[in-house]
Amino acid sequence: MPEAEAAFEPVALLKALVRSGVDFIVVGGMAATMHGSPVATTDVDIVPRRERANLQRLSDALDGLEARVYVSRDESHRFAHDGSSLGDAAVWNLATRFGGLDITFEPAGTGGFSDLSARAGVIDLDGVPIRVAALDDVIRSKAAADRDKDRAALPLLRRLQDLSETTRSGRRAKRPGGRSRAP
Repeated sequence: MPEAEAAFEPVALLKALVRSGVDFIVVGGMAATMHGSPVATTDVDIVPRRERANLQRLSDALDGLEARVYVSRDESHRFAHDGSSLGDAAVWNLATRFGGLDITFEPAGTGGFSDLSARAGVIDLDGVPIRVAALDDVIRSKAAADRDKDRAALPLLRRLQDLSETTRSGRRAKRPGGRSRAP
């Protein structure tokens, strides 16, 4: 039975979901980190495909992860779940043996899995392909959520977006003083 405040092992958590065949997209702070943000996050946020068989695979994975409903740093509770009941809530905040896992079906400013899936990329995480929301979508969601922590993250995420666009377009970035440098 996990403690509410388990050691945070996001790679192990994501690998467990992939091994269970769960179709999901990483969003939130973890997606920002996977796009290069240096800001630490304390949980993994995912948007699963909202299809009953997929939610049943998620439920099975949650059993293996010893998932519990997160209440506070020191408190979490067991909960009964299956492929049907998981889809009944908009958000699940969970504690697992690998740390926090937040499940949301429609992050602020998005249309959920199908909307995010169109632009999601795949990042290789220790040999395991992980679908990650596009940086544009992470920014869109954080702007729509409009929480203090999201507003604080936006300038850095927009800078990462600008750097990514500069690199993709092949333009050379300017140093202070107007001299060019390779991105």
